[in-house]
Amino acid sequence: MTAVIEAGTYTAEEMMVVAAARRLRDGVTCFVGIGAPSRAANLARRTHAPGVVLIYESGTIGAKPQHLPLSIGDGELAETADAVVSVPEIFAYWLQGGRIDVGFLGAAQIDRYGNLNSTVIGDYEHPAVRLPGGGGAPEIAASCHETFVLLSQSRRTFVERLDFRSTVGFGDGIGSRELLGFSGSGVTAVITDLGVLEPDASTCELVLTSLHPGVDADTVRAQTGWRLRVSDTLLEGAPPTQAELSALRSFRTMENGA
Repeated sequence: MTAVIEAGTYTAEEMMVVAAARRLRDGVTCFVGIGAPSRAANLARRTHAPGVVLIYESGTIGAKPQHLPLSIGDGELAETADAVVSVPEIFAYWLQGGRIDVGFLGAAQIDRYGNLNSTVIGDYEHPAVRLPGGGGAPEIAASCHETFVLLSQSRRTFVERLDFRSTVGFGDGIGSRELLGFSGSGVTAVITDLGVLEPDASTCELVLTSLHPGVDADTVRAQTGWRLRVSDTLLEGAPPTQAELSALRSFRTMENGA
């Protein structure tokens, strides 16, 4: 039996990344964003899903980095990839052609329908914070078979109304994706440092379906900017295993040059 780390020996962020990595099945093609999504996807590749095919926006297919990339232009992505193609080919042939199973995204804000903001905080013309922008996220969320979103949960990130809609999840609810002609299923899971939210099939509104160990539903509600619905069959996820934590923490060691 795989050893399990005792309670209290891992952080909420580590639990979030581990929970996200567990959702990736072996052999899937995964379009990866930089940051926490890249950490989760590479953790999956190092543990239970060695055959996952990581695709980055820069055109690398099957990248196998030993160090977590600092950007999509990190040289190690190209050096370790099975193939490197042009950015137009990545989007037109692979992504919009329906050849990507999972898109893994982060964001600054999310609303109840899984729409994302990665453009500005505050008024668009005079923002409090100017963010990097949507990049390839709008196309990823539109065309991947599934989209996973990974971000820490608070009232600043889980908001009633986005300051700017960079990426459409389910738009204004049922039927919005179909009207826009999107081929993918949309956001199928939002993994946070508190638990997991999934869309209700009848409304497309995000519902709390799973808690991380030691977290209760009231805590999640308190960190959500809308009246969060909770599943009648609320689950509790398993804590990280020793193998998962060791693999995850090895990224930090490599980043520090040890």
